[in-house]
Amino acid sequence: MKKVLIIGANGRVGSQLVQKLSENGHQVWAAGRKDYGKFSTSNVRFVTMDLLSDVDALAKQMKDMDAVYFVSGSRGKDLLQVDLHGAVKTMQAAEKTGVKRYIMLSSVFALQPERWNEAFLKEIPNYNIAKHYADLYLSRLTKLDYTILQPGLLKEESGSGTIAVNVENPGPNAIPNVVETLAALLEADHTIGKVITMHDGNTPILEALKS
Repeated sequence: MKKVLIIGANGRVGSQLVQKLSENGHQVWAAGRKDYGKFSTSNVRFVTMDLLSDVDALAKQMKDMDAVYFVSGSRGKDLLQVDLHGAVKTMQAAEKTGVKRYIMLSSVFALQPERWNEAFLKEIPNYNIAKHYADLYLSRLTKLDYTILQPGLLKEESGSGTIAVNVENPGPNAIPNVVETLAALLEADHTIGKVITMHDGNTPILEALKS
């Protein structure tokens, strides 16, 4: 059992990730700006967190955590303050508090600007930029035990439990597949220091991550 903080717990991915990790027996702190009463299991606790806060305020919510997930996003409404600077502040807070494991939900090819003219990516240039610099900060300017997961377009449909990783094209991703992959990363220490691109595929998630 681990103590896990999920930043962005009210979102499409975050809410399912809270449920998945709690089902896996972990103690989950579900962090968001407002408590919408989504979480009722005994091993889930809601904590108020505003990404516009300073690093010290964010660090207070991370005390004694074994891992932090960043799955938050402004959905285009405040990319600089939330998706970029908010993310960076949580990294700084994790380091300040002594949390080592940090798992980031990003976007496919965020670290490859030359590919941002492909498929749906060409429609979200500012989002790509925000995720690019957040990923760069995490991978190059922190000493966190990070994993960056970069799925393609998220789809609200049933998951197959099978994916492809290190992909060549920005394909679609059922949200439950992304959630299950994020949850599996918590136990996959061999993915520390890795950037993993993904989309729906034919390989069971645990098997795909072993590669």
